[in-house]
Amino acid sequence: MKTPLHYVIVLFTIMFFMLPLQAHDAHYGHHDAPTWTINGKPVHGFFYYFKDGKVFLEDEHQELHSYRLNDFAEADRNKIQEKIDKIEQINVQLAQKALPHAKSAENHKTSTSASTSWVWVIGISSVLLALFLGIKMKIRAAVPALLAVSIIFLYNFVQSPKRRLGSVNDPIWMDSAFAPFRPAINTRWDNTWFYVESKGIPAHMMMTGITSWQQQVPIPQCYIGSNAWSVPLNPVKAAVPIPVNNKHFLRGAVAIAANGIPIFNPYTNTGVDAFLDGQLDQWGGHSGRADDYHYHIAPMFLEAKSGRITPIGFALDGYGIYGAKEPDGTAMAALDANHGHTWKDGRYHYHGTAAAPYMIGNMVGQVTEDTTLQIVPQAVAKGVRPALTPLKGATITGFHANGNNGYTLIYTLSGATDSIVYSWNQAGNFTYNFYASGVKTTNNYNGKPLCEVPGRVRNVSVSGLVKIYPNPTSDRIFIQLENQVKSAEIQWMELYNNSGARVYRYEGFTSDVSVNGLSTGIYWLKMKRGEQEWVNKVVLQ
Repeated sequence: MKTPLHYVIVLFTIMFFMLPLQAHDAHYGHHDAPTWTINGKPVHGFFYYFKDGKVFLEDEHQELHSYRLNDFAEADRNKIQEKIDKIEQINVQLAQKALPHAKSAENHKTSTSASTSWVWVIGISSVLLALFLGIKMKIRAAVPALLAVSIIFLYNFVQSPKRRLGSVNDPIWMDSAFAPFRPAINTRWDNTWFYVESKGIPAHMMMTGITSWQQQVPIPQCYIGSNAWSVPLNPVKAAVPIPVNNKHFLRGAVAIAANGIPIFNPYTNTGVDAFLDGQLDQWGGHSGRADDYHYHIAPMFLEAKSGRITPIGFALDGYGIYGAKEPDGTAMAALDANHGHTWKDGRYHYHGTAAAPYMIGNMVGQVTEDTTLQIVPQAVAKGVRPALTPLKGATITGFHANGNNGYTLIYTLSGATDSIVYSWNQAGNFTYNFYASGVKTTNNYNGKPLCEVPGRVRNVSVSGLVKIYPNPTSDRIFIQLENQVKSAEIQWMELYNNSGARVYRYEGFTSDVSVNGLSTGIYWLKMKRGEQEWVNKVVLQ
């Protein structure tokens, strides 16, 4: 006759074989991965994708590595070209048939939801099994069985993909925070990083209100390409958060604002609180030694820019920064010692406030701090003239633009009003005119040609109710409807080339459209809403 212990053993055996369905990811060893010859040496990895002359291989740790196509042996190049051709054919067929392109965030949601559903099926089935066994074994024997099932079920639920990915940033959600500030900024992403590109000049005015001036003025920077700001897509909490204080992160940024302007430690590289020392303008920023404009406190005024609650920036550890409100629009909840908290969605985020520590008390996520006390990777600002010394007693009273390529800064010193008028050209030549005590001094400096914010897709909206923006790394365009337009109201979407030929159609609305395989040039996106038809010009560069 079987004892209660036998039933418990059987139950554990069943659950043991169920666990791998949820708790383990697939990993591929070297013995499974193809071997490629690159520069005469064997390399193991699975072909992942090809872009811009580079082949991306996935190793046994599921990490991507890029190699130049020309570095592969001839036989391997032929194999890769076959894969590229097949992928291209599939993409062309999809475009011609106008198959739906599901939004990547929704794909992620669907996959994780399906996986979580399996957890619930297994858990509920196991509980029913335990109850059945309990009835057979009498109530007393059901208690340990139910306890065992509960422990295993809870472990499985916590380890399910949805929970494991709960803190992983959705790039489209991140992108929504930066969308209101286009075209001054551009965003893109890969499997590891979310990149923000800008020229480092905000739409608002700058510098006025500074009472402790370093004699630096804002000029365009080149936060473009390999020098873009990088935010982790997969933030990982640090075992011991590093404090953002007058000893750590004294150089470089600790975050990037939604308008593409870097945010530095509240303390300067001399260890003083920039705000209390009078070094910041009325927007919380100033120019550094490279004439680079940046904030030192949270830019709270960005909260109202988008008309909805999105992060006002992201810390370089990957966690979002909000203003005075939570993501659901409610008032800011109590903050922990790091100046943030975990929200209902399972994500951690920081908040900006008017008092110290202003934004981040401790860096919750894992970051790398180099020997110069800055986070890496880090975009680099470059000036065109030597840094000057502080001008004690000066107060900046005015600042205005001179066209699109220069500014005038007005300041008072010892009862007199003086100014700096400076400008630049596309070739990177800068002219600084200093007016002090009625004397003009001119300095000229030669730098590198100015950068332009890139983007394969540039939108010129005709309707004013639709915004189109790119992810250049994936050849996709994303469509954002204005607040007064609902996606359910859109009947269909069509994309035409400049010759009038239709290259894409979608029944209903999708925010994600592939332009892979389409040549550069002008295209027209048509959208049907009731009796209205909107047309938006899309330029593929």
